[in-house]
Amino acid sequence: MDLPLKRYWDLLTKYLKPLWLKVLLLALLILTTISLQLLNPQIIRFFIDTAINSRGQPSVNQTLFLTALTFLGTALLLQGVSVASTYVGEDVGWRATNQMRADLARHCLHLDMAFHNNHTAGEMIERIDGDVADIAIFFAQFVVRVLGNLLLLIGVLVVLLREDWRISLALGIYALIALGSLTYLRQIAIPHWKASREASAELFGFLEEQLAGTEDIRSSGGVAFVMRNLFKLNRLRLNKELKGRTMGFTVVCLWIALYMLGQSVALVAGYFLFRQGLLTLGSVYLVVNYTDTIFRPLREITNEIQNLQKAAAGIVRVDALFAEQSKIHQNPRHTLPDGPLSVAFEQVIFGYAEQEPVLKQISFQLAPGKVLGLLGRTGSGKTTLTRLVFRLYDSTTGSIHLGGAPHPGNGQVDGIGCDIRDVALAELRNHVGMVTQDVQLFRASVRDNLTFFDRTITDEKILAVIEELELAEWFNALPNGLDTELQTGGASLSAGEAQLLAFTRVFLKNPGLVILDEASSRLDPATEQLIERAVDKLLKNRTGIIVAHRLSTVERADQIMIMENGKIIEAGTYHSLAGDPGSRFASLLRTGLEEVLV
Repeated sequence: MDLPLKRYWDLLTKYLKPLWLKVLLLALLILTTISLQLLNPQIIRFFIDTAINSRGQPSVNQTLFLTALTFLGTALLLQGVSVASTYVGEDVGWRATNQMRADLARHCLHLDMAFHNNHTAGEMIERIDGDVADIAIFFAQFVVRVLGNLLLLIGVLVVLLREDWRISLALGIYALIALGSLTYLRQIAIPHWKASREASAELFGFLEEQLAGTEDIRSSGGVAFVMRNLFKLNRLRLNKELKGRTMGFTVVCLWIALYMLGQSVALVAGYFLFRQGLLTLGSVYLVVNYTDTIFRPLREITNEIQNLQKAAAGIVRVDALFAEQSKIHQNPRHTLPDGPLSVAFEQVIFGYAEQEPVLKQISFQLAPGKVLGLLGRTGSGKTTLTRLVFRLYDSTTGSIHLGGAPHPGNGQVDGIGCDIRDVALAELRNHVGMVTQDVQLFRASVRDNLTFFDRTITDEKILAVIEELELAEWFNALPNGLDTELQTGGASLSAGEAQLLAFTRVFLKNPGLVILDEASSRLDPATEQLIERAVDKLLKNRTGIIVAHRLSTVERADQIMIMENGKIIEAGTYHSLAGDPGSRFASLLRTGLEEVLV
């Protein structure tokens, strides 16, 4: 847990460099604060000595009055500069850490689905926001405050040296002992704060999972079980938090002991030097005040060390997150052609766990502009196959090719195209569109939900697609048109309306390959008819892969492929399979597609 200083420096230079003007202003404000802290005790010392040495002299009253006004003005200025430095410091901290949050979020969004399957949304929120929050103070104040307080400490010792070298030496030794002790305790709480952050992430991950399944938990009588586990995780988090704070409290105890020691030294030394006539009463006040002033930077440094303990734990976890690498590697050597794309699988094997393959030796070809109907029971590997085309995962062995040209004579594929691993992910996903049962909606306008926040897509183009898909009636029912605000999760839309929105998204992208993963399996008959017409238009002049449960959906397929246990057990054209009484597909047609496959 002992992070090298280079890691702290790398973070500072990366995230504070763009804010160098604000950092410079912050440093200037803190240096001004130090100067005023050194000046104020000098004013009071002058006031005390002048008042004592000039008793009964009316001419001195004006000097004392002006001295008092100067002190008040300086004190007010000190408070103003302190407020300004706090504001600028917080501004710097939030800007820097918000950039770090953005970098972490962007990094996580580029990680493969295997990573996201192993980390809950609640855990990711805690790691991206909670851990970074502990680093905020480090960015905002740590280096500037530590350097500033060290300068204040040196300034006080230099000023005291002018008064009496013995006092300056004693307090200098005291400061060195204090700093050495505090520095030694720097690492005590870091492992405990890291454990606290991990316990917090586990708790938030659990909450996210349980809240997402509220209906199932209630209907199955699992509330007591959930609450019991919630109490366990809360207790674990409390214990970790208490250990972290208890270990951090040792620094506070040392701080109090050092304060009492410093004040005792100052009072005793000041008393004896005053009795010997070596110091005036004002100078004794100056010594006591500066001793307290010495303790203030020590206290600030102590606080920053405690903050650094939390920040170090956060930095370790943030570094670990940045160190995660996607298993989806890009090697953009080829580009995909416009228009319908061919699809070719060659001996593809894939499993979410290495020893448990979901797809086993999958090989097939689909010509450009043709539609493949993909059938099979739940768990047969249909959805997994479509995820591989979209490169949400990479196959363990074998290859997937897109973009082969059709042979002019027989319509078959002349060449298998390029390996999707040789195509940039952004280009691949622009040429492949996917519509699933679960449509992700954002808390944003209909316009932003349709365009995925792409400002280059005009309203005219959006409205033209809506009209083409016969969605004008749905669109006209929206209270504010394209500016209608939608809620996260689709609470403001029915399942059918969400599907219509997803189809519009694909049309706006105009891909060459469209994947429909059971996109109409949960719709009412009236909405399904509207969706079916939209599907016909969507598949026109495009290649399609349809994962289907319904007979009406698969009837438009040129080819049928039936999967079971990760293997292709039957494949052929729709008419050839339907006309063969012994085929599995013909059996499905006779018995009822929905009953057999669900």
